[in-house]
Amino acid sequence: MKQILQNMSSGETQLVDVPCPQVTNNQLLVSTKKSLISVGTERMLIDFGKANWIEKARSQPDKVKMVLDKVKTDGVGSTIEAIRSKLDQPLPLGYCNVGTVIDPGGTDFEIGQRVVSNGHHAEVVRVYKNLCVRVPDEVDDESAAFTVLGAIALQGTRLIQPTLGEVVVVTGLGLIGLITVQILRASGCRVLGIDFDSYKCELAKQFGAEVVNLSNGEDPIAKASAFSRGRGVDAVIITASTKSNEPVSQAAKMCRKRGRIVLVGVVGLELSRADFYQKEISFQVSCSYGPGRYDLEYEEKGHDYPVGFVRWTEQRNFEAVLDLMASSQLNVKPLISHRFTLEDVFSAYTALEDKYALGILLEYSDQSIKSNHLHSISLENNFSYQKEEVVCAFFGAGNYASRVLIPAFVNSGVKLDTIVTSGGITAVHHGKKNNFATAATDIKVALNNEKINTIVIATRHNLHAQQVIESLLAGKNVFVEKPLALTEEELSKIEKVYKNQVGKLRLMVGFNRRFAPQVIKMKELLSRANQPKCLIMTMNAGAIDSNHWTQDPTIGGGRIIGEACHYIDLMRFLVGCRIVDFKAMKMGAAPGIKVRNDKSSITLSFEDGSLGTIHYFANGGKAFPKERIEVFCNNAALQLNNFRQLTGFDWKGFKKTKLLTQDKGQKACIKAFTDAIHSGSDSPISFEEIMDVSRIAVKVAEVLS
Repeated sequence: MKQILQNMSSGETQLVDVPCPQVTNNQLLVSTKKSLISVGTERMLIDFGKANWIEKARSQPDKVKMVLDKVKTDGVGSTIEAIRSKLDQPLPLGYCNVGTVIDPGGTDFEIGQRVVSNGHHAEVVRVYKNLCVRVPDEVDDESAAFTVLGAIALQGTRLIQPTLGEVVVVTGLGLIGLITVQILRASGCRVLGIDFDSYKCELAKQFGAEVVNLSNGEDPIAKASAFSRGRGVDAVIITASTKSNEPVSQAAKMCRKRGRIVLVGVVGLELSRADFYQKEISFQVSCSYGPGRYDLEYEEKGHDYPVGFVRWTEQRNFEAVLDLMASSQLNVKPLISHRFTLEDVFSAYTALEDKYALGILLEYSDQSIKSNHLHSISLENNFSYQKEEVVCAFFGAGNYASRVLIPAFVNSGVKLDTIVTSGGITAVHHGKKNNFATAATDIKVALNNEKINTIVIATRHNLHAQQVIESLLAGKNVFVEKPLALTEEELSKIEKVYKNQVGKLRLMVGFNRRFAPQVIKMKELLSRANQPKCLIMTMNAGAIDSNHWTQDPTIGGGRIIGEACHYIDLMRFLVGCRIVDFKAMKMGAAPGIKVRNDKSSITLSFEDGSLGTIHYFANGGKAFPKERIEVFCNNAALQLNNFRQLTGFDWKGFKKTKLLTQDKGQKACIKAFTDAIHSGSDSPISFEEIMDVSRIAVKVAEVLS
């Protein structure tokens, strides 16, 4: 199938062949009939993509500080690489889609139903059920394509709580502004529209508004005063896009005492206290389509808000907009300025520069579902394979997989055959970039390919265990990024499958830190010590939002099982014997702190009497070293900072060694794994060790939950 993507580095808009996405929980597949280009949002994204690095930085000053902090901890080279990698990721465009259900997944939708959603510009889209509604028979596809923009306008209108007869100003008469005018008129309000564009002002008049044409030099404040009979307007909705602070300042001056201002667009926000103080004006920023937006529980997990407590969610706002269209109270036909076929997408985006551009519709042909429902596509990189070669498939192509794992496997001399992601976009992007032969959205494409003998798993943590099991059952070697599993039950299933396997398959978890050159040096120095050791490992992990998927116990498992497992493995490696006991404590409850188990201390006891403590802290400062390892024994000590500088204190024959750049052992870890396959030897980390570390990590996470 074809999909429109935006290159955020070059600004280039592309029409790309991608495999059909795979439906997961609470999702459905829709064959697109129409989609609407959002003139404001998509023009902004394209302009950002075309800007140079300096212009990009100026437009996102908050990101500049993050970059500077990263330079301090990771160095200039690593930071530049990370920025380039981020900008290199293709961005799917579009969020106004209408089409027909072709796969309802596990939802209540039915095949053949017409639906509207926030799906992208693509022949087939995968959407969450709470961001999708059925289209009434009275509403045609072209009108339905405006539903999502209509919901943005409706949510802004709801926030001012208009009552019959109130006077409301709409500043900015673009698509959302003109829809807002109609919704306000349907609510019984008198409306004054403000814009520089004469054409848009005329449309607002057609919809029943009075207007202020700023290009004619009209004074909006004087006009608003006259329009409100000298009382001041009841409310102002700002749907403009400008860096100027003037729209907010003008809005405050137009308002009566205790008037309301709602910002839907993007404008300057250097507010004057005097403008708001005497009138006690309220100011609020509207969030997209309405309640539920950006809430993982609502959008991705499908948990609706009770209607008795949250009457208007984003999904119910979609329904309300469609009801307005069905009853002829909202007419979007005059807002359609251009129509293009999907194949003529480049003309469609060129039309964004047209001063009369408003509603630009993309039309999709009646595609063959068979041709657009393919879960794999050839990337035209065909190779011949030798029987003894390591031929890999990748499951997942996120930031770590694309920046670290794929290059490391390439450098180790493997052949890359198939790359699988659930959505398909990143599979195609990184597949082409790294010369994979096939991009897919179904792991069975790789598991059923006899040429592939090795699977690399870098998906979300909750998928690891099942994908490991399926890969082993398919007779593949497995490299899985940590963690191996999230529960003891999953670990037991993996253990059973691995021990019952036919042949000699290797299972490797990406515990790369034990392969770091400074850790190897540390291990060598410690081999001379014949006494139990005391170890302290401090991870200044940095905060991650509580809503991030890694913090979700059912998806990421939390940061202890997802990240601290590295240090459990590293400590076991340095000590060189089994862990026999552990204790774990997390930070106490405090106001405003939602996640506490990422601020924990874990103490491990070993068979030889060694004792180790892992401090995993997410509340430290970025100026402090991110990772520090200390080992005490024989009246001496070793300290490793950020995997660069290793220092000996009273250590006989050793003082200090320092690397030019940080090396956490990823390349060496992967090389050891692929070499083991080439040579027919065992996995670099024994299965028993992997299970020992993984079980301790699961138990620690349970104690801290």
